[in-house]
Amino acid sequence: MKIIIFGATEVGCLLATEFFEDHDITIIDKEENRTDEFDKLDISFVQGNATDTNVLKQADIRNADVFIACTGIDEANIVACLAAKKVGGVRTICFVSKGEYKNTLNTSDYCDFFIDYIIWPEELLTQDIFRIVTVAHALDVENFADGKARLLEYKVQPGLSIINQKLKDIGFTKDTIIVGLTRDSKLFIPNGDTEILEGDKLIFMGTPHSLDILAGTFFHEKDQVKTAAIIGGGNVGAMLAKSLDDLKIKTKIIEKDYERCQFLAQTLERTLVIHGDGTNLKILDEEDIGSSDIVISVTNNDERNLLCSLLCKQLGVKRVIARVAKVLNIPLFEKVGIDIAISPKNSAINEVKNDLEENDVDILATVEQGQGEVLEICVREEFNDKMIMELKLPARAIIGAVHRKNFVIIPKGDTKIRTGDVLITFTMAENADTIKEFFKVG
Repeated sequence: MKIIIFGATEVGCLLATEFFEDHDITIIDKEENRTDEFDKLDISFVQGNATDTNVLKQADIRNADVFIACTGIDEANIVACLAAKKVGGVRTICFVSKGEYKNTLNTSDYCDFFIDYIIWPEELLTQDIFRIVTVAHALDVENFADGKARLLEYKVQPGLSIINQKLKDIGFTKDTIIVGLTRDSKLFIPNGDTEILEGDKLIFMGTPHSLDILAGTFFHEKDQVKTAAIIGGGNVGAMLAKSLDDLKIKTKIIEKDYERCQFLAQTLERTLVIHGDGTNLKILDEEDIGSSDIVISVTNNDERNLLCSLLCKQLGVKRVIARVAKVLNIPLFEKVGIDIAISPKNSAINEVKNDLEENDVDILATVEQGQGEVLEICVREEFNDKMIMELKLPARAIIGAVHRKNFVIIPKGDTKIRTGDVLITFTMAENADTIKEFFKVG
């Protein structure tokens, strides 16, 4: 695979190091940004700016498989990806540092060329931390649509609140759909009147965030963290507090900027917002941080996160998670006793790895030893603007997600599909050919 990376940054270096042995890598950036680390790798280096189509052509964009923009400037990354898409028709992955850019680019539906995958490292970091906090132990995990949709399988353990309840009465998390149920080793597609029994295995599809909420709410009630403290009220701290809020985990957040505290207090319904410095031992003691089940330090400064984490450990916190900006600092954090040190850059690199691996696989997924299949079906013109409830499928199947350009919809019966949409569809293996044939042109 030929991969072009725009940005001789730490992320660019990590990506090149990860992929250069198995793939043809070209880096685009100014010569002054080229470091010794790049010279150690067997890669090509093109001097210039990837927003310039001539530079893209010099890098042989037309023969590339993937273009990744990861400079420190969001606008340059966006323009470069759009240019690469237009000139080379290549798959594009764009790094951004602002949530508003990701939201805008994920919902834009007004042009014929677009960015395939938007990566906001802080969002991925938040999701990784949230999964660590909620201790989700799924039996099976499959990612679809560039990681924007996911399949998870859980076993119904004794004592769960959903036992002996009908599916229609439970009210599972928004943006999740139950697509399959295995009982006595036999998989079937349930309906609203299906009653859940102890020992059943349930298969869900939905967005990663909604499935994380589902896991913490319905499947890990005994293991769930009850109290949490967050140090740092930036993007990661705010998003994490909102997610913990949704799980009704008693959360407090410490932020030293007063105006940011006011914003957090207005945004977070149940979170206690404390104006103060997380490196101040007196404040930590007064706020009884030591009694928290878990503390997460997510300021934008490694030194502050390390100090905050060590102080919290001194106060008796059993589990501490620290954000680390510089990947090389992770071993240091772990060496001095921080339980989990995690970097947004590593989260982003893992996401790119998963994405490239996913695109090498033709079959989306099989479940329960091949009894069920997840199909990728492209919507043709004959079905344009039809509601899902109007499709009249010839065999039992559930459309778990609709992948439209660069965003995903978890559909309902009245969701309209469009030409070019990709339907991520769950069905029994014996019905897969029938469902595929239904969507073909007659």
